[in-house]
Amino acid sequence: MALDYKVFDGWINMVPKQFNYGSFDTSYMFTEVAERVAQGRTTEQIVEEMDEAGMDQAVIAAGYDFQPDDMPWALDALQRYPDRFHGSYIVDPRQGMSGVRELESRVRNDGFVMARISAYHTLVPYTDPRCYPLYAKCVELDIPISINVGVPGPLVAAARLQDPIHMDEICAFFPELKVIMAHCGDPWAELCVKLMLKWKNLYMMTSAFSPKHYPPALVYYMNTRGADKVMFASDYPLLGLVRCVREVEAMNFRDEDRRRKFLSDNARRVILGQE
Repeated sequence: MALDYKVFDGWINMVPKQFNYGSFDTSYMFTEVAERVAQGRTTEQIVEEMDEAGMDQAVIAAGYDFQPDDMPWALDALQRYPDRFHGSYIVDPRQGMSGVRELESRVRNDGFVMARISAYHTLVPYTDPRCYPLYAKCVELDIPISINVGVPGPLVAAARLQDPIHMDEICAFFPELKVIMAHCGDPWAELCVKLMLKWKNLYMMTSAFSPKHYPPALVYYMNTRGADKVMFASDYPLLGLVRCVREVEAMNFRDEDRRRKFLSDNARRVILGQE
């Protein structure tokens, strides 16, 4: 089917050539990523792939401590393609207030629109006191935070840390904070749905999950009470942009308005504040 609107991708990463991700490698799960990393992808090539997928805008992630070149890349992409990209900063709570100040600088000086945090990377629980200054700063800056939930793909022991039950405490303590769970929360998708039904400030981003493998509980939620709560993301280069969009086009939605909200409108509203 041909879409009569443009897609918004909530998560795209830099693709450096021949980069060694070490313990954060997920190529055993995502067969396509090895080829992309072997060849590398320039910003221009990513834009071309976005065009082919019918995608006009995307949020790029920067701040990985194991990928130091991603911040210069992100700043360059934002400068050269301001109508295509928005920035998100990955915060390490172990850095304390220096990480919080860096986030504020990226938002105020470079136009970043979102924070990210991932327990598989830091091994810091989301309810650890070191995370709370970050949440408070996101409320102050009026930006959402993306939080990885579910069993992580990288070969680190962090499943317990990424149990979505932690969102219950965070959403209760910070009712003004827009929390976007990332990566579908598998195998706790039903819990994620229950929490989104409970907390109006809690959302889901489907990053790093092939659309044809979205958890059934999440798809059912999108087709019932969750039409405004779930947003599309690829986590490129883990998944190809064209592949993802085509698979979403093949999904059964109750109506086309729900498909549009998922692929475009929800992210623009929650992340960019566009009504």
